[in-house]
Amino acid sequence: MSMFNSSRRENILQFLLNIFCIMVNIYEQWVFLFIFAIIESSNGNNSLYKNDMTEGKNAPPSSSAEVPFQHRLDRKVSMLPHRLVGVIDEGTSTVGFSIFTTPHFEEIATHRMEMPLIAPKPGWFEQDPVVIINNVYRCVEVAITKLPESFQKEDLVAIGITNQRETTVVWDSVTGKPLYNAIVWNDIRTNHTVDQVLARVPDQNKNYFKHMCGLPISPYFSALKVRWLRDNVPAVKKACREKRCKVGTIDSWIIWNLTKGSLHITDVTNASRTMLMNIETLQWDPVLLKTYSVTLNMLPQIYSSSEIYGSVTDERSILHGIDISGILGNQQASLLGQMCIKPGQTKNTYRSGCFLLCNIGHQTIISRRGLLTTIAYKLGPNAPVTYALEGAVAVAGHALEWLEKKVRILPQASDAEKFAETVPTTGDVYFVPAFTGLYAPYWRKDARGLIVGLTHHSTKHHVIRAALESICFQTRDILECMYQESEYKFSKLYADGPLSSNNLLMQLQADTAGVTVFRSQILDPTAFGAAMCAAQAEGVDLFKFDMEKKYYENIYYDVFLPTSNAAEQRQRYGKWKRAVERSFDWAFRPKSSTMTEQRYQLLASVPGSLFCFISFAMFVHSMKK
Repeated sequence: MSMFNSSRRENILQFLLNIFCIMVNIYEQWVFLFIFAIIESSNGNNSLYKNDMTEGKNAPPSSSAEVPFQHRLDRKVSMLPHRLVGVIDEGTSTVGFSIFTTPHFEEIATHRMEMPLIAPKPGWFEQDPVVIINNVYRCVEVAITKLPESFQKEDLVAIGITNQRETTVVWDSVTGKPLYNAIVWNDIRTNHTVDQVLARVPDQNKNYFKHMCGLPISPYFSALKVRWLRDNVPAVKKACREKRCKVGTIDSWIIWNLTKGSLHITDVTNASRTMLMNIETLQWDPVLLKTYSVTLNMLPQIYSSSEIYGSVTDERSILHGIDISGILGNQQASLLGQMCIKPGQTKNTYRSGCFLLCNIGHQTIISRRGLLTTIAYKLGPNAPVTYALEGAVAVAGHALEWLEKKVRILPQASDAEKFAETVPTTGDVYFVPAFTGLYAPYWRKDARGLIVGLTHHSTKHHVIRAALESICFQTRDILECMYQESEYKFSKLYADGPLSSNNLLMQLQADTAGVTVFRSQILDPTAFGAAMCAAQAEGVDLFKFDMEKKYYENIYYDVFLPTSNAAEQRQRYGKWKRAVERSFDWAFRPKSSTMTEQRYQLLASVPGSLFCFISFAMFVHSMKK
């Protein structure tokens, strides 16, 4: 009995000892969490700006560089299985595929390929749609081979697409083959088509449809390109008659191929650049369709910018089975990539052209000063639509390329900063690069380029510096209009794009516009914006936009402060405006002899009118007898 009691006593003691160890372990964890919470509360506020102490990487107080303190428990996310997002980035000159981690969106692999441009006539620009899709597939394959060893293709959860806008493709819905080359956004062959359309609207008012689509009647937009293709390309005419013609922007063409023709879709940002969508209803407008002779069965279905549209079904693609969950026009993707998610925040992308977008919130503003009203984004089927005012500069980096390849006073476009810095000013030389007309706020297709203010002291260095300043002056033109239209006072401008790496250009921009320039060190945030858009789609749920927080620790800024005073800015800007006026009315064309609807109706009425007049004259003559 004594032995039994002793054994029982040992079991009880062992049981109590186990309970004591468990309680000590729990107590230690609670103590750790308590101490950690004290440390977090005392230090968290000092960790908001990742780049405050880094020279040349100062973040503006309201910028997207604000990063809440990330505590240890949050960092455990990295121990979870990898979940990646891919982005097809199809631009005017390159095609690429980038792969990002979530939720921090670090780019871990990318591959890009040059896109050849076809110029059959001056001012005509085309690209081969087959080359575009083949390059997309190739970029995807190579980018995936570049993944670090700890990642694999199966970690890809979803893909997004961002693309050059307005560029238009027509293809046969039966064969899937293009009916013509893609007409690129800056092509001006449709000038004559513009005249035809203007002849049919009251007072030939180019802004007649602006209250519907936010856009003026201009060669820039897809509707005019579709009308030209239908009028001038026999294969397109035939396909339209047989109801086999499909039309879309580049995003539609890519998705059609990725899904083997099962999806013919676009998103609101791309649709808003066609001049066929009503920006209030977000649907194809019947009045606009009739005006441009486009039928509804030709067009893609319009979706939001962020939702699961379907999955890749083309066996040729290594992306087979992966969801497509985000579509954005490239400039709207850049706006999101700069985290311009509050009304009044404005970005400028400096590339071959410049594209300024200002977030104006959920209400449209129809510009009376030449700006475009466009869709900034719609982050889900049930999410509110966000609008933007946009101004486009047709020629920015193209001006430097012209100096390099045509005039040959610049060895390479990338040398512009070095050459321009050798002179302190332009020597009163002004360069208006209106090679294909002027976009916002002038919208003068009759304008052509000029260089004025030359003296015998002027050198190539002055001309190169004037070319850089022309980019800045055109940007100020648009900022002035945005301020007048939206009443947002701009004290800063977010900059990105390959050309923004030119430090002199950024300083000149600050001086000519009188605003502080914050240059993102992600020079091309387009893919970054599209990745966030795809990741936040319902059903993917790797990330959610929080409009009140800005917590992307991989965005840094270089800051350029104005060094000129207001009087100097006004004087130089006034001379720029005079130079621009001298570029107007250079591209004279004989009056069109096209048989417009009004002219046809007038001529058709002549026989009847003549018959009535003669009959009346014969009746009067017979009465006299």
